[in-house]
Amino acid sequence: MSEKNRGDIIPEQQSGIETNTEASIELGSAEETKIFYEKVKHRLLNVNRWQHWAGKLTADFKLTDKDGTEVNRLAEKGDHFKIDIPGPGPATGDGYDWVQVETIEETEKEGKQSIAMRVRPATNPNNDRKDVAHFFSDAATSCFMVKRENSKVTAAVYGRNEKPNTDVETAGDKARNAAIATGAITGFSKLQWKSLVNGLVKKED
Repeated sequence: MSEKNRGDIIPEQQSGIETNTEASIELGSAEETKIFYEKVKHRLLNVNRWQHWAGKLTADFKLTDKDGTEVNRLAEKGDHFKIDIPGPGPATGDGYDWVQVETIEETEKEGKQSIAMRVRPATNPNNDRKDVAHFFSDAATSCFMVKRENSKVTAAVYGRNEKPNTDVETAGDKARNAAIATGAITGFSKLQWKSLVNGLVKKED
């Protein structure tokens, strides 16, 4: 997917690491493509099912509202993801990494459709600590996108400005974040997101 087709929802890359992960499927007709796009769009917003699509060995995502209460619905602006990745979680996150949904944008123009959701590392809404509960700093963003164009549906994750979060209260979290962020930068995130986008565009339920 070209840069111009990704929209303004993806921040400019300024520092750290940039990642682009995509998977596409070609359908047989325009009508079939429209129907499948709606299915993949629903999968994208149904965060509680992401591990189902990505596989059991990947991170487990739970959707919460802005106050950190788990909810069983599609994602909305202001929600959080409570993320259980393989390995130890941060103390400030009560064992979980946290991101918040900054925006969700849909577009439809000249027979093309897309939906994009941008998230950013966030504090844990379940306690009073002010440090970001994630292995990446809050300069980082992940943008999850589904796009329909002609007979093709694409699912994608675009990471920007990814770098370790070492501005935390505890030495344990600082060491943990540095170690996991380095692993994420060198391969874990790429495998996680590749598994997710591949799962999102599977034909079978």
